[in-house]
Formats: sequence, C-alpha cells, structure tokens
Amino acid sequence: MTQSADSSVAPRIIAQQAHSTAAALAALATARKNRWLRLLADALRASVAPLVAANQQDLAAAQQSGMSSAMLDRLRLDQAGILALAAAVEQICLLPDPVGELISGERRPNGLQVSRVRVPLGVVFFIYESRPNVTIDAAALCVKSGNPVILRGGSEAIRTNLELGRLITETLAAAGLPEHAVQVVRSTDRQLVGEFLQLSDLISLAIPRGGRSLIERVTRDARMPVLKHFDGVCHVFVDQSAELQMALDIVINSKCQRPAVCNAAETLLLHVNAAELWPSLSAALQQRGVELRCCERSRAGLAGAVAATEQDYRTEHGALILNVRIVDSLEQAIEHIRSYGSGHTDAIVTRCLEAAGHFESAVDSSAVVINASTRFNDGGELGLGAEIGISTDRFHARGPCGLRELTTYKYVIRGTGQVRG
Repeated sequence: MTQSADSSVAPRIIAQQAHSTAAALAALATARKNRWLRLLADALRASVAPLVAANQQDLAAAQQSGMSSAMLDRLRLDQAGILALAAAVEQICLLPDPVGELISGERRPNGLQVSRVRVPLGVVFFIYESRPNVTIDAAALCVKSGNPVILRGGSEAIRTNLELGRLITETLAAAGLPEHAVQVVRSTDRQLVGEFLQLSDLISLAIPRGGRSLIERVTRDARMPVLKHFDGVCHVFVDQSAELQMALDIVINSKCQRPAVCNAAETLLLHVNAAELWPSLSAALQQRGVELRCCERSRAGLAGAVAATEQDYRTEHGALILNVRIVDSLEQAIEHIRSYGSGHTDAIVTRCLEAAGHFESAVDSSAVVINASTRFNDGGELGLGAEIGISTDRFHARGPCGLRELTTYKYVIRGTGQVRG
C-alpha cells in the first residue's frame, strides 16, 4: 500500500480514496495523530542524506532549465531545512487539537443548550510550486486538523516530494492511520490539475500556493472554494519620528533576511522629515547587494539607483530589489499602500503612538506590524506551528493559516424534549 498516488490513477479515484478516509480521520483521537507526527519528525531526521540527494537532483535540473535564483531558493531543502521541518512537525504535535473545540455556547430561554464546535473542512486539494517543505507542512497540518489531503507539487520538486511522500507513507502505516489520509500525486501532468478542480462532490477546498498565474488558474477553474495565497507586495514605512538604528534593523531584515519569500519587503516608504536617515539606509542596503529602484527625490545624488516605475511598485520582486519612495505624510504612505499593496504585510517604524495607532487602523492587510520586521508574518513566528500559506483573502481565513484555519464549525443543539410552537 502507498500514500503516493500512482500516476496511472485517475483524479476521481484519488479523490474518492481521500474522501473515504474523511469520517475516520475526523474521529481520530488526538494521541494517535500526535504519534504519527512524532514518527514523521523522527523519520525526517533519519533521512537527511536521501532527502538532500533527491533535492540536489531537483536543483541541478532546475538550474539547467534556467530557473531564477528566487525560485531556486524556494526549491532548496538542505540539512538545516530538513531539521527545521522536523522541529515544526513536533511543534504541531504540541499544539491543541482543534477538532471538537467548543467555540461558543449558550442556554436559550426555552432551555436548549446551543454550542458551536470545530470540525474538519473535509478533503483538501493542495497544489503548490517549488517549496518541498510544503509537502510536510501541509500533510502535518491537515492530518492534525482531521482533513485528508491530496498533495500536488510542481515538476521542479518531484524527486524531493516523492522522497518526502515515502516517509509519509511509511510513518502513516506505522502509526496505523488511514491509508489514504495523505496522497502525493506522482504525475506532473498539468491536465490532471484541471480534473481535480472539477471534483467538488469529493473535494471541499482547493489551496494553490505559487505564482500569480497558478493562483489565477485555480481560482478560475475550481468548482470548490479556494483559499488563496496571493502576491506579497509588502511595505515598510519609516515615519518622521523613527530612530535610525531601529529603522536600519527593520528595513534590512525585512528586505535581506530572505528576499525570495512572500513576507519580505518590496517597497520602502520614507517620510520626507526622516529623509536624513536615507543616506545611512541606502548605504546599508547597497552594501548588502540590494538594487534600489527609487522615486525622483530618493534617487537624487544616489549612485547605482534606478528610476522606479509604476509597475515596480506593484511587483513582488522576490529578490534583492527594493522600491523606494519619499512621501510627504503618513496619509500619503497609507494611500500608497492602498494603491499598490497586496494586503499581505505592511509595517511602520515610529516612536509616535498616535501615528502607530492610525497606521494600524487605516492599513487593511492580513498583518499590520508596528516597529518590527515584516518577516514576522509567519505561522511559526506567530505560534501556529507550520502554515499552509498566508491568505490574503477576507473570507474564512486571513493571514497565516494553521490548524484552526483548516476547520469550520457545526452547531450542536441539546434539548430535553423541546418542540417548536
């Protein structure tokens, strides 16, 4: 038996196999789910060598195909990354099981006890590009939250994903969990994706994670609800009251710590009254190899800077490229974010409580950050364990999506014989 879906198996059969496990997985005791998570973490640590070898083959093929450095960074899974994955799985093991959690309850005047209780969403179809770590994150989160999951990674990560799928297969069997709780689609045929997206009678939710074209395609074609992880056009606004060292630390970390990820800053907004900070900020950024695409005022006298275009301000570069604009006021910074941002993550650096409060209330993003790096909008950093992505939707779930975001609820009504008059 195998958890990796055979390439010859039709999408409907794969979805039926997943759907057949839904009731059993929803009723599974927390201790049994946690036992599997511990086994998976141990298996990851014991399999560093074959995982790295598989990933090196994927990286070599991707380099030959001309893949960008940003995408290569997302594809890479080294020893440190594998150990971090194992630690994230163990963290999920320690988190409370959301299934069966009482959300709210009240006794009605007629004596009925009305409760809302968390339940799994159902079968999840997860389609993603590059990031093989998502294979483990999604499997762990979905099983812990009681949802069968079908995982369809990109062709560029197929060797790594199949090796990860092997570990999932073996540990599910060892833990005695349902055979088809997690299925890794072995085929890289893009046509199969469209077939999966038609199966609304078997699949409850589709989750695309990757480039805009992938997300737009899934949103357009899916017959079931879609939880979207759209562009990360994130901003850092340095207010007129900002202190230089704090601004330096936050801007550098937001842009440079890992520029290819969705919560990295793409645009720096600088209050005109804080323009004296710009020489130090620009020098520190350029020392780290950041290409600066600047407005006219911020480009004046700055060697190596280029003029920013309207499209630059709308672009998730995913690289060491930073747009820069000097603004005349806090309101102009907020208006820029409203016009060009993607609703992902936006930060302010300020010593003014009033400015911080206004920024917090006026900027409508999945995370608004005050005096800290944009990189903190992350499931692990916010205590969710791993995440399946950072949703920029406004419906069902927003921001980092962890265990609770993979559940819905049902009403439980307890009576003593009441009938409605």
